[in-house]
Amino acid sequence: MALAVLGMAAVGCSSAKKMVELADNVVVTCNPAVLECVAGNIDPVLTVTYPANYFNPKATLAVTPVIVYGNSEQAMAPIMFQGEKVKDNYKAVPKAGGTISQKLHFTYEEGMEQCQLMLRATAKLKKKAYKLPTRKVADGLNTTYMLVDGGGKAPLKADGYKAILQQTAEGQIMYKINSADVQSKQLTGASIKNFKNALDEIKNNERKTLIGTEVVAYASPDGGEKLNGKLSDQRSKSADKAWDKVMKNVDVADPTVKSVGQDWEGFQELVQNSDIEDKDLILRVLSMYNDPAVRESEIKNMSSIYTELKSDVLPELRRARFIANVEFKNYTASELLEMIDNNSDILDEPALLHSATLVKDLDTKVKLYNQAIKKFDSDAARFNLATTLMNAGDLKAAEKAYAAVENRDSDYQNALGVLALRNGDFKTAAAQFKKAGTAVSKANQGVLDILTGNYEQAAENLEDAPGCCRNTVLAYILNGQLDKASAALKCKDAEANYLRAIIAARQGKADAVKAALAEVAKQDKALAERAAKDVEFAEYYK
Repeated sequence: MALAVLGMAAVGCSSAKKMVELADNVVVTCNPAVLECVAGNIDPVLTVTYPANYFNPKATLAVTPVIVYGNSEQAMAPIMFQGEKVKDNYKAVPKAGGTISQKLHFTYEEGMEQCQLMLRATAKLKKKAYKLPTRKVADGLNTTYMLVDGGGKAPLKADGYKAILQQTAEGQIMYKINSADVQSKQLTGASIKNFKNALDEIKNNERKTLIGTEVVAYASPDGGEKLNGKLSDQRSKSADKAWDKVMKNVDVADPTVKSVGQDWEGFQELVQNSDIEDKDLILRVLSMYNDPAVRESEIKNMSSIYTELKSDVLPELRRARFIANVEFKNYTASELLEMIDNNSDILDEPALLHSATLVKDLDTKVKLYNQAIKKFDSDAARFNLATTLMNAGDLKAAEKAYAAVENRDSDYQNALGVLALRNGDFKTAAAQFKKAGTAVSKANQGVLDILTGNYEQAAENLEDAPGCCRNTVLAYILNGQLDKASAALKCKDAEANYLRAIIAARQGKADAVKAALAEVAKQDKALAERAAKDVEFAEYYK
Protein backbone atom coordinates (compact mmCIF):
# COMPACT_ATOMS: atom_id res chain seq x y z
CA MET A 1 0.00 0.00 0.00
CA ALA A 2 1.03 3.56 -0.67
CA LEU A 3 0.84 5.72 2.44
CA ALA A 4 0.21 9.44 2.06
CA VAL A 5 0.34 10.78 5.62
CA LEU A 6 1.88 13.80 7.25
CA GLY A 7 1.06 13.79 10.95
CA MET A 8 -1.29 11.58 12.92
CA ALA A 9 -2.09 13.75 15.92
CA ALA A 10 -5.67 14.39 16.84
CA VAL A 11 -6.58 18.02 16.32
CA GLY A 12 -9.28 20.41 17.24
CA CYS A 13 -11.23 21.80 14.33
CA SER A 14 -13.73 24.57 14.73
CA SER A 15 -14.03 25.65 11.09
CA ALA A 16 -13.68 24.45 7.51
CA LYS A 17 -10.62 26.66 7.22
CA LYS A 18 -8.98 24.59 9.96
CA MET A 19 -9.73 21.47 7.88
CA VAL A 20 -7.57 23.00 5.16
CA GLU A 21 -4.77 23.91 7.53
CA LEU A 22 -4.72 20.47 9.14
CA ALA A 23 -5.29 18.42 5.96
CA ASP A 24 -1.90 16.76 6.29
CA ASN A 25 -3.19 14.94 9.35
CA VAL A 26 -5.57 12.92 7.18
CA VAL A 27 -4.10 9.54 6.21
CA VAL A 28 -4.71 8.52 2.59
CA THR A 29 -3.66 5.18 1.11
CA CYS A 30 -4.10 3.71 -2.36
CA ASN A 31 -4.11 0.03 -3.22
CA PRO A 32 -2.24 -0.73 -5.38
CA ALA A 33 0.40 1.93 -4.80
CA VAL A 34 1.37 1.68 -8.47
CA LEU A 35 -1.83 1.79 -10.47
CA GLU A 36 -2.62 -1.25 -12.60
CA CYS A 37 -4.62 -1.41 -15.78
CA VAL A 38 -6.75 -4.56 -16.11
CA ALA A 39 -8.93 -5.09 -19.19
CA GLY A 40 -8.70 -1.40 -19.99
CA ASN A 41 -9.85 -0.37 -16.52
CA ILE A 42 -8.00 1.24 -13.63
CA ASP A 43 -9.79 0.42 -10.37
CA PRO A 44 -7.70 1.21 -7.29
CA VAL A 45 -9.15 1.34 -3.79
CA LEU A 46 -8.75 4.62 -1.90
CA THR A 47 -8.75 4.50 1.88
CA VAL A 48 -9.06 7.72 3.90
CA THR A 49 -8.59 7.87 7.68
CA TYR A 50 -9.79 11.05 9.40
CA PRO A 51 -8.35 11.76 12.86
CA ALA A 52 -10.57 12.63 15.81
CA ASN A 53 -11.84 16.21 15.94
CA TYR A 54 -10.73 16.88 12.34
CA PHE A 55 -14.00 16.92 10.44
CA ASN A 56 -16.26 19.87 11.24
CA PRO A 57 -19.69 18.42 12.05
CA LYS A 58 -21.42 20.98 9.81
CA ALA A 59 -18.95 20.82 6.85
CA THR A 60 -18.93 18.90 3.60
CA LEU A 61 -15.85 17.80 1.71
CA ALA A 62 -15.72 17.12 -2.04
CA VAL A 63 -12.73 14.95 -3.06
CA THR A 64 -12.05 14.62 -6.79
CA PRO A 65 -9.67 11.79 -7.85
CA VAL A 66 -7.77 12.74 -11.01
CA ILE A 67 -5.24 10.85 -13.12
CA VAL A 68 -2.80 13.36 -14.53
CA TYR A 69 -0.58 12.34 -17.46
CA GLY A 70 1.42 14.52 -19.80
CA ASN A 71 -0.72 17.51 -20.67
CA SER A 72 -3.93 15.59 -20.10
CA GLU A 73 -5.99 14.34 -17.22
CA GLN A 74 -9.03 12.20 -16.45
CA ALA A 75 -11.18 13.08 -13.45
CA MET A 76 -13.85 11.14 -11.61
CA ALA A 77 -16.98 12.66 -10.20
CA PRO A 78 -16.27 14.07 -6.73
CA ILE A 79 -16.57 11.77 -3.72
CA MET A 80 -18.62 13.57 -1.08
CA PHE A 81 -18.04 13.43 2.68
CA GLN A 82 -20.07 15.19 5.36
CA GLY A 83 -19.91 16.00 9.05
CA GLU A 84 -22.27 14.25 11.40
CA LYS A 85 -24.66 17.24 11.66
CA VAL A 86 -25.09 17.66 7.88
CA LYS A 87 -28.44 16.36 6.64
CA ASP A 88 -27.38 15.00 3.25
CA ASN A 89 -26.75 11.50 1.94
CA TYR A 90 -22.97 11.66 1.64
CA LYS A 91 -20.43 9.51 3.43
CA ALA A 92 -20.60 10.64 7.04
CA VAL A 93 -17.44 11.27 9.05
CA PRO A 94 -18.02 11.37 12.82
CA LYS A 95 -16.31 13.89 15.06
CA ALA A 96 -14.40 11.01 16.63
CA GLY A 97 -12.84 10.29 13.23
CA GLY A 98 -13.01 7.16 11.11
CA THR A 99 -11.80 5.26 8.07
CA ILE A 100 -13.67 5.16 4.78
CA SER A 101 -12.72 3.11 1.67
CA GLN A 102 -13.85 3.91 -1.84
CA LYS A 103 -13.23 2.06 -5.10
CA LEU A 104 -12.15 4.40 -7.87
CA HIS A 105 -12.62 3.86 -11.58
CA PHE A 106 -10.82 5.21 -14.60
CA THR A 107 -10.55 3.98 -18.18
CA TYR A 108 -7.18 3.65 -19.84
CA GLU A 109 -6.06 6.28 -22.29
CA GLU A 110 -2.88 6.22 -24.31
CA GLY A 111 -0.03 7.88 -22.47
CA MET A 112 -1.20 7.05 -18.96
CA GLU A 113 1.82 4.83 -18.29
CA GLN A 114 3.59 7.81 -16.74
CA CYS A 115 0.87 9.29 -14.60
CA GLN A 116 -0.01 10.38 -11.08
CA LEU A 117 -3.21 9.82 -9.16
CA MET A 118 -4.05 13.12 -7.48
CA LEU A 119 -6.77 14.11 -5.03
CA ARG A 120 -8.28 17.58 -5.28
CA ALA A 121 -10.53 18.53 -2.40
CA THR A 122 -12.78 21.43 -1.42
CA ALA A 123 -14.30 21.90 2.04
CA LYS A 124 -17.52 23.86 2.46
CA LEU A 125 -19.10 25.33 5.55
CA LYS A 126 -22.24 27.37 5.11
CA LYS A 127 -21.57 29.40 1.97
CA LYS A 128 -17.78 29.45 2.13
CA ALA A 129 -15.55 27.05 0.20
CA TYR A 130 -11.92 26.25 0.94
CA LYS A 131 -9.53 24.34 -1.33
CA LEU A 132 -7.34 21.74 0.35
CA PRO A 133 -3.78 21.09 -0.87
CA THR A 134 -3.69 18.69 -3.85
CA ARG A 135 -2.34 15.36 -2.75
CA LYS A 136 -0.55 12.67 -4.80
CA VAL A 137 -1.53 9.16 -3.73
CA ALA A 138 -0.13 6.95 -6.53
CA ASP A 139 2.60 7.23 -9.12
CA GLY A 140 2.70 5.34 -12.46
CA LEU A 141 0.43 2.85 -14.23
CA ASN A 142 1.30 -0.77 -14.95
CA THR A 143 0.11 -1.86 -18.41
CA THR A 144 2.08 -5.10 -18.70
CA TYR A 145 -0.97 -7.11 -19.81
CA MET A 146 -1.02 -5.04 -22.99
CA LEU A 147 2.08 -6.92 -24.14
CA VAL A 148 -0.25 -9.79 -25.06
CA ASP A 149 -0.35 -10.87 -28.68
CA GLY A 150 -4.09 -10.33 -28.63
CA GLY A 151 -5.19 -11.14 -32.16
CA GLY A 152 -5.67 -14.86 -31.68
CA LYS A 153 -4.55 -17.60 -34.06
CA ALA A 154 -6.51 -19.09 -36.94
CA PRO A 155 -4.22 -21.48 -38.86
CA LEU A 156 -4.78 -21.98 -42.58
CA LYS A 157 -5.98 -25.33 -43.82
CA ALA A 158 -3.06 -27.50 -44.88
CA ASP A 159 -2.47 -27.17 -48.61
CA GLY A 160 -1.27 -30.76 -48.99
CA TYR A 161 1.57 -29.66 -51.22
CA LYS A 162 4.58 -31.98 -51.18
CA ALA A 163 8.07 -31.37 -52.49
CA ILE A 164 8.30 -35.02 -53.54
CA LEU A 165 5.26 -36.93 -54.82
CA GLN A 166 5.04 -40.69 -54.73
CA GLN A 167 3.66 -41.97 -58.03
CA THR A 168 3.23 -45.30 -59.78
CA ALA A 169 3.00 -46.54 -63.33
CA GLU A 170 1.30 -49.89 -63.88
CA GLY A 171 0.59 -52.59 -66.39
CA GLN A 172 -0.99 -55.97 -65.83
CA ILE A 173 -1.39 -59.39 -67.31
CA MET A 174 -4.65 -61.28 -66.94
CA TYR A 175 -5.16 -65.00 -66.26
CA LYS A 176 -7.92 -67.40 -67.04
CA ILE A 177 -9.84 -68.88 -64.13
CA ASN A 178 -7.79 -71.37 -62.09
CA SER A 179 -4.79 -70.84 -64.40
CA ALA A 180 -1.28 -69.50 -63.85
CA ASP A 181 -0.26 -69.67 -67.50
CA VAL A 182 0.61 -66.38 -69.20
CA GLN A 183 -0.91 -66.08 -72.65
CA SER A 184 1.42 -64.59 -75.24
CA LYS A 185 -1.13 -61.96 -76.23
CA GLN A 186 -0.92 -60.59 -72.71
CA LEU A 187 2.73 -59.67 -73.24
CA THR A 188 1.95 -57.64 -76.33
CA GLY A 189 -1.32 -56.14 -75.17
CA ALA A 190 -2.06 -52.46 -74.62
CA SER A 191 -1.55 -52.63 -70.85
CA ILE A 192 2.07 -53.85 -71.10
CA LYS A 193 2.83 -51.51 -74.02
CA ASN A 194 1.58 -48.57 -72.00
CA PHE A 195 3.68 -49.67 -69.05
CA LYS A 196 6.84 -49.79 -71.16
CA ASN A 197 6.04 -46.38 -72.60
CA ALA A 198 5.63 -45.09 -69.06
CA LEU A 199 9.08 -46.42 -68.17
CA ASP A 200 10.54 -44.55 -71.14
CA GLU A 201 8.79 -41.36 -70.06
CA ILE A 202 10.12 -41.75 -66.50
CA LYS A 203 13.64 -42.20 -67.81
CA ASN A 204 13.43 -39.06 -69.95
CA ASN A 205 11.67 -36.88 -67.39
CA GLU A 206 14.17 -35.02 -65.21
CA ARG A 207 11.54 -34.60 -62.53
CA LYS A 208 10.93 -38.34 -62.19
CA THR A 209 13.11 -40.94 -60.52
CA LEU A 210 12.39 -44.67 -60.67
CA ILE A 211 12.98 -45.98 -57.14
CA GLY A 212 11.82 -49.59 -57.55
CA THR A 213 9.68 -52.10 -59.41
CA GLU A 214 7.28 -54.81 -58.28
CA VAL A 215 5.42 -57.80 -59.59
CA VAL A 216 2.32 -58.51 -57.50
CA ALA A 217 0.07 -61.52 -58.20
CA TYR A 218 -3.50 -62.20 -57.03
CA ALA A 219 -6.35 -64.66 -57.15
CA SER A 220 -10.06 -63.81 -57.20
CA PRO A 221 -11.81 -64.51 -53.86
CA ASP A 222 -14.29 -67.05 -55.21
CA GLY A 223 -12.25 -70.22 -54.72
CA GLY A 224 -10.90 -71.99 -51.68
CA GLU A 225 -8.39 -70.06 -49.59
CA LYS A 226 -5.75 -72.76 -49.85
CA LEU A 227 -6.31 -73.18 -53.59
CA ASN A 228 -6.19 -69.42 -54.20
CA GLY A 229 -3.03 -69.04 -52.16
CA LYS A 230 -1.31 -71.69 -54.23
CA LEU A 231 -2.67 -70.20 -57.47
CA SER A 232 -1.46 -66.73 -56.51
CA ASP A 233 2.02 -68.09 -55.79
CA GLN A 234 2.12 -69.79 -59.18
CA ARG A 235 1.00 -66.59 -60.89
CA SER A 236 3.74 -64.61 -59.16
CA LYS A 237 6.33 -66.99 -60.59
CA SER A 238 4.91 -66.96 -64.10
CA ALA A 239 4.55 -63.19 -63.97
CA ASP A 240 8.18 -62.86 -62.89
CA LYS A 241 9.25 -64.85 -65.95
CA ALA A 242 6.95 -62.73 -68.11
CA TRP A 243 8.65 -59.62 -66.70
CA ASP A 244 12.02 -60.94 -67.85
CA LYS A 245 10.71 -61.42 -71.38
CA VAL A 246 8.98 -58.05 -71.56
CA MET A 247 11.91 -56.14 -70.05
CA LYS A 248 14.63 -57.98 -71.92
CA ASN A 249 15.82 -54.85 -73.71
CA VAL A 250 14.71 -52.34 -71.08
CA ASP A 251 17.22 -50.86 -68.65
CA VAL A 252 15.33 -51.46 -65.41
CA ALA A 253 16.17 -53.19 -62.13
CA ASP A 254 14.73 -56.59 -61.25
CA PRO A 255 11.37 -56.35 -59.48
CA THR A 256 10.36 -57.39 -56.01
CA VAL A 257 7.95 -60.29 -56.45
CA LYS A 258 4.95 -60.72 -54.16
CA SER A 259 1.97 -63.07 -53.94
CA VAL A 260 -1.13 -61.62 -52.24
CA GLY A 261 -3.53 -64.54 -52.48
CA GLN A 262 -7.24 -63.80 -52.47
CA ASP A 263 -7.87 -60.21 -53.48
CA TRP A 264 -10.73 -59.27 -51.17
CA GLU A 265 -9.76 -55.57 -51.14
CA GLY A 266 -9.68 -55.47 -54.94
CA PHE A 267 -13.10 -57.12 -55.02
CA GLN A 268 -14.57 -54.48 -52.71
CA GLU A 269 -13.10 -51.66 -54.78
CA LEU A 270 -14.37 -53.03 -58.09
CA VAL A 271 -17.86 -53.64 -56.73
CA GLN A 272 -18.01 -50.18 -55.18
CA ASN A 273 -17.00 -48.59 -58.50
CA SER A 274 -19.36 -50.75 -60.56
CA ASP A 275 -22.87 -50.05 -61.83
CA ILE A 276 -24.39 -53.02 -59.98
CA GLU A 277 -27.70 -51.83 -58.57
CA ASP A 278 -27.34 -53.57 -55.18
CA LYS A 279 -23.60 -53.05 -54.76
CA ASP A 280 -23.92 -51.50 -51.29
CA LEU A 281 -26.04 -54.42 -50.12
CA ILE A 282 -23.55 -56.92 -51.56
CA LEU A 283 -20.63 -55.31 -49.76
CA ARG A 284 -22.55 -54.92 -46.51
CA VAL A 285 -23.55 -58.58 -46.46
CA LEU A 286 -20.10 -59.86 -47.39
CA SER A 287 -18.44 -57.65 -44.78
CA MET A 288 -20.39 -59.49 -42.11
CA TYR A 289 -18.22 -62.58 -42.63
CA ASN A 290 -14.67 -62.65 -41.32
CA ASP A 291 -14.15 -66.28 -42.24
CA PRO A 292 -12.72 -66.35 -45.82
CA ALA A 293 -14.33 -69.72 -46.53
CA VAL A 294 -17.81 -68.46 -45.65
CA ARG A 295 -17.21 -65.28 -47.62
CA GLU A 296 -16.11 -67.27 -50.69
CA SER A 297 -19.29 -69.31 -50.51
CA GLU A 298 -21.40 -66.17 -50.32
CA ILE A 299 -19.57 -64.65 -53.29
CA LYS A 300 -20.36 -67.74 -55.36
CA ASN A 301 -24.00 -67.59 -54.32
CA MET A 302 -24.23 -63.91 -55.18
CA SER A 303 -22.48 -64.47 -58.51
CA SER A 304 -25.36 -66.67 -59.57
CA ILE A 305 -27.77 -63.83 -58.81
CA TYR A 306 -25.69 -60.85 -59.85
CA THR A 307 -24.14 -61.96 -63.13
CA GLU A 308 -22.02 -58.80 -63.25
CA LEU A 309 -19.93 -60.25 -60.44
CA LYS A 310 -19.14 -63.32 -62.51
CA SER A 311 -18.65 -61.56 -65.84
CA ASP A 312 -17.14 -58.18 -64.91
CA VAL A 313 -15.69 -58.20 -61.41
CA LEU A 314 -14.09 -61.55 -60.65
CA PRO A 315 -12.18 -61.88 -63.97
CA GLU A 316 -10.45 -58.54 -63.26
CA LEU A 317 -8.97 -59.96 -60.06
CA ARG A 318 -7.19 -62.88 -61.78
CA ARG A 319 -4.10 -60.91 -62.52
CA ALA A 320 -0.52 -59.89 -61.88
CA ARG A 321 0.48 -56.25 -61.73
CA PHE A 322 3.72 -54.77 -63.05
CA ILE A 323 4.42 -51.70 -60.92
CA ALA A 324 6.99 -48.93 -61.26
CA ASN A 325 7.36 -46.80 -58.10
CA VAL A 326 8.34 -43.25 -58.93
CA GLU A 327 9.36 -40.12 -57.05
CA PHE A 328 8.21 -36.95 -58.74
CA LYS A 329 10.08 -33.75 -57.88
CA ASN A 330 7.40 -31.13 -57.52
CA TYR A 331 7.66 -27.48 -58.50
CA THR A 332 9.96 -25.35 -56.36
CA ALA A 333 8.81 -22.11 -54.77
CA SER A 334 10.52 -20.04 -57.44
CA GLU A 335 8.93 -22.14 -60.20
CA LEU A 336 5.51 -21.75 -58.64
CA LEU A 337 5.93 -18.00 -58.38
CA GLU A 338 6.84 -17.87 -62.06
CA MET A 339 3.88 -20.06 -63.01
CA ILE A 340 1.49 -17.83 -61.07
CA ASP A 341 2.22 -15.09 -63.57
CA ASN A 342 2.47 -17.19 -66.70
CA ASN A 343 0.74 -20.55 -66.42
CA SER A 344 -1.32 -20.95 -63.24
CA ASP A 345 -4.04 -22.87 -65.11
CA ILE A 346 -1.97 -26.07 -65.04
CA LEU A 347 -1.58 -26.04 -61.25
CA ASP A 348 -3.59 -28.52 -59.22
CA GLU A 349 -5.43 -27.67 -56.01
CA PRO A 350 -2.50 -28.23 -53.59
CA ALA A 351 -0.21 -26.17 -55.82
CA LEU A 352 -2.66 -23.27 -55.99
CA LEU A 353 -3.19 -23.31 -52.23
CA HIS A 354 0.54 -23.48 -51.62
CA SER A 355 1.28 -20.72 -54.13
CA ALA A 356 -1.09 -18.42 -52.25
CA THR A 357 1.08 -18.77 -49.15
CA LEU A 358 4.22 -17.85 -51.10
CA VAL A 359 3.07 -14.50 -52.43
CA LYS A 360 2.92 -11.37 -50.30
CA ASP A 361 0.45 -9.35 -52.35
CA LEU A 362 -3.08 -9.68 -50.96
CA ASP A 363 -4.78 -9.28 -54.33
CA THR A 364 -2.73 -12.16 -55.76
CA LYS A 365 -3.54 -14.36 -52.77
CA VAL A 366 -7.24 -13.67 -53.26
CA LYS A 367 -6.96 -14.39 -56.98
CA LEU A 368 -5.29 -17.76 -56.39
CA TYR A 369 -7.79 -18.84 -53.75
CA ASN A 370 -10.70 -17.86 -55.98
CA GLN A 371 -9.10 -19.80 -58.83
CA ALA A 372 -8.94 -22.91 -56.62
CA ILE A 373 -12.55 -22.41 -55.56
CA LYS A 374 -13.77 -22.07 -59.15
CA LYS A 375 -11.66 -24.86 -60.63
CA PHE A 376 -11.74 -27.46 -57.85
CA ASP A 377 -14.68 -26.35 -55.68
CA SER A 378 -12.03 -26.18 -52.96
CA ASP A 379 -13.47 -25.66 -49.50
CA ALA A 380 -9.95 -25.36 -48.13
CA ALA A 381 -9.50 -22.42 -50.48
CA ARG A 382 -12.73 -20.86 -49.17
CA PHE A 383 -11.49 -21.16 -45.60
CA ASN A 384 -8.00 -19.91 -46.38
CA LEU A 385 -9.39 -16.98 -48.36
CA ALA A 386 -11.53 -15.92 -45.39
CA THR A 387 -8.65 -16.33 -42.95
CA THR A 388 -6.29 -14.39 -45.21
CA LEU A 389 -8.76 -11.52 -45.43
CA MET A 390 -9.14 -11.55 -41.66
CA ASN A 391 -5.39 -11.47 -41.12
CA ALA A 392 -5.18 -8.57 -43.56
CA GLY A 393 -7.59 -6.63 -41.34
CA ASP A 394 -10.63 -6.71 -43.63
CA LEU A 395 -12.99 -8.18 -41.05
CA LYS A 396 -16.21 -7.50 -42.97
CA ALA A 397 -14.91 -9.23 -46.10
CA ALA A 398 -13.64 -12.10 -43.95
CA GLU A 399 -17.05 -12.55 -42.32
CA LYS A 400 -18.68 -12.77 -45.74
CA ALA A 401 -16.06 -15.24 -46.97
CA TYR A 402 -16.45 -17.48 -43.89
CA ALA A 403 -20.18 -17.67 -44.60
CA ALA A 404 -19.37 -19.51 -47.85
CA VAL A 405 -17.28 -22.22 -46.14
CA GLU A 406 -19.06 -25.58 -46.22
CA ASN A 407 -16.99 -27.66 -43.79
CA ARG A 408 -17.82 -26.02 -40.47
CA ASP A 409 -15.42 -28.05 -38.39
CA SER A 410 -13.38 -27.12 -35.32
CA ASP A 411 -10.99 -25.00 -37.40
CA TYR A 412 -13.98 -23.04 -38.67
CA GLN A 413 -15.40 -22.52 -35.17
CA ASN A 414 -12.01 -21.36 -33.92
CA ALA A 415 -11.67 -18.93 -36.83
CA LEU A 416 -15.08 -17.42 -36.07
CA GLY A 417 -13.89 -17.02 -32.49
CA VAL A 418 -10.81 -15.13 -33.68
CA LEU A 419 -12.99 -12.97 -35.91
CA ALA A 420 -15.22 -12.12 -32.93
CA LEU A 421 -12.15 -11.45 -30.78
CA ARG A 422 -10.80 -8.96 -33.29
CA ASN A 423 -14.21 -7.33 -33.51
CA GLY A 424 -14.19 -6.88 -29.72
CA ASP A 425 -17.08 -9.32 -29.21
CA PHE A 426 -15.53 -11.28 -26.35
CA LYS A 427 -18.70 -13.18 -25.46
CA THR A 428 -19.07 -14.65 -28.93
CA ALA A 429 -15.35 -15.34 -29.12
CA ALA A 430 -15.43 -17.36 -25.89
CA ALA A 431 -18.44 -19.38 -27.10
CA GLN A 432 -16.76 -20.21 -30.41
CA PHE A 433 -13.46 -21.19 -28.76
CA LYS A 434 -15.33 -23.53 -26.43
CA LYS A 435 -17.24 -25.04 -29.35
CA ALA A 436 -14.01 -25.61 -31.30
CA GLY A 437 -12.36 -27.48 -28.44
CA THR A 438 -8.90 -27.60 -30.01
CA ALA A 439 -5.44 -26.82 -28.63
CA VAL A 440 -5.37 -23.65 -30.73
CA SER A 441 -8.77 -22.48 -29.52
CA LYS A 442 -7.76 -23.18 -25.92
CA ALA A 443 -4.72 -20.93 -26.37
CA ASN A 444 -6.96 -18.31 -27.98
CA GLN A 445 -9.21 -18.47 -24.93
CA GLY A 446 -6.09 -17.87 -22.85
CA VAL A 447 -5.49 -14.68 -24.83
CA LEU A 448 -9.07 -13.66 -24.16
CA ASP A 449 -8.54 -14.37 -20.46
CA ILE A 450 -5.58 -11.99 -20.40
CA LEU A 451 -7.57 -9.29 -22.17
CA THR A 452 -10.41 -9.64 -19.66
CA GLY A 453 -8.18 -9.80 -16.58
CA ASN A 454 -8.70 -13.49 -15.73
CA TYR A 455 -5.01 -14.19 -15.28
CA GLU A 456 -5.28 -17.45 -13.34
CA GLN A 457 -7.43 -19.02 -16.05
CA ALA A 458 -5.17 -17.56 -18.71
CA ALA A 459 -2.15 -19.33 -17.23
CA GLU A 460 -4.07 -22.61 -17.27
CA ASN A 461 -5.34 -22.25 -20.84
CA LEU A 462 -1.97 -21.16 -22.22
CA GLU A 463 0.11 -23.74 -20.38
CA ASP A 464 0.42 -26.09 -23.36
CA ALA A 465 0.22 -23.48 -26.12
CA PRO A 466 2.40 -24.31 -29.15
CA GLY A 467 5.17 -22.09 -30.48
CA CYS A 468 7.35 -19.59 -28.68
CA CYS A 469 4.67 -19.13 -26.03
CA ARG A 470 5.23 -15.46 -25.18
CA ASN A 471 1.56 -15.24 -24.21
CA THR A 472 2.08 -18.18 -21.85
CA VAL A 473 5.01 -16.43 -20.22
CA LEU A 474 3.00 -13.23 -19.90
CA ALA A 475 0.12 -15.11 -18.27
CA TYR A 476 2.52 -16.59 -15.71
CA ILE A 477 3.94 -13.14 -14.98
CA LEU A 478 0.50 -11.61 -14.52
CA ASN A 479 -0.47 -14.52 -12.28
CA GLY A 480 2.64 -14.07 -10.11
CA GLN A 481 4.26 -17.35 -11.23
CA LEU A 482 7.67 -15.92 -12.01
CA ASP A 483 9.60 -19.19 -11.81
CA LYS A 484 7.24 -20.85 -14.31
CA ALA A 485 7.43 -17.76 -16.52
CA SER A 486 11.23 -17.90 -16.56
CA ALA A 487 11.26 -21.64 -17.30
CA ALA A 488 8.77 -21.26 -20.17
CA LEU A 489 10.67 -18.44 -21.86
CA LYS A 490 12.71 -20.02 -24.64
CA CYS A 491 12.84 -17.35 -27.34
CA LYS A 492 15.55 -14.72 -27.77
CA ASP A 493 13.71 -12.02 -29.74
CA ALA A 494 12.92 -8.51 -28.52
CA GLU A 495 9.50 -9.39 -27.09
CA ALA A 496 10.96 -12.33 -25.18
CA ASN A 497 13.83 -10.23 -23.81
CA TYR A 498 11.33 -7.60 -22.69
CA LEU A 499 9.44 -10.25 -20.71
CA ARG A 500 12.77 -11.51 -19.39
CA ALA A 501 13.49 -8.02 -18.08
CA ILE A 502 10.08 -7.83 -16.35
CA ILE A 503 10.65 -11.17 -14.64
CA ALA A 504 14.08 -10.05 -13.43
CA ALA A 505 12.71 -6.70 -12.25
CA ARG A 506 10.00 -8.37 -10.20
CA GLN A 507 12.61 -10.71 -8.75
CA GLY A 508 14.89 -7.81 -7.88
CA LYS A 509 17.71 -8.96 -10.16
CA ALA A 510 19.15 -5.65 -11.32
CA ASP A 511 21.97 -7.03 -13.48
CA ALA A 512 19.59 -9.36 -15.33
CA VAL A 513 17.19 -6.47 -15.96
CA LYS A 514 19.95 -4.33 -17.45
CA ALA A 515 21.23 -7.18 -19.61
CA ALA A 516 17.77 -7.98 -20.99
CA LEU A 517 16.95 -4.33 -21.67
CA ALA A 518 20.27 -3.91 -23.45
CA GLU A 519 19.23 -6.69 -25.83
CA VAL A 520 15.82 -5.08 -26.33
CA ALA A 521 17.52 -1.81 -27.27
CA LYS A 522 19.51 -3.63 -29.96
CA GLN A 523 16.49 -5.48 -31.33
CA ASP A 524 13.48 -3.16 -31.24
CA LYS A 525 13.53 0.63 -30.96
CA ALA A 526 9.82 0.90 -30.18
CA LEU A 527 10.05 -1.60 -27.32
CA ALA A 528 13.11 0.18 -25.98
CA GLU A 529 11.14 3.42 -25.90
CA ARG A 530 8.30 1.63 -24.11
CA ALA A 531 10.74 0.30 -21.52
CA ALA A 532 11.91 3.83 -20.70
CA LYS A 533 8.33 4.73 -19.73
CA ASP A 534 7.35 1.39 -18.19
CA VAL A 535 6.71 1.49 -14.46
CA GLU A 536 8.11 -2.07 -14.29
CA PHE A 537 11.54 -0.49 -14.84
CA ALA A 538 11.07 2.79 -12.96
CA GLU A 539 14.04 2.01 -10.74
CA TYR A 540 16.32 1.64 -13.75
CA TYR A 541 15.43 4.86 -15.59
CA LYS A 542 15.74 7.42 -12.79
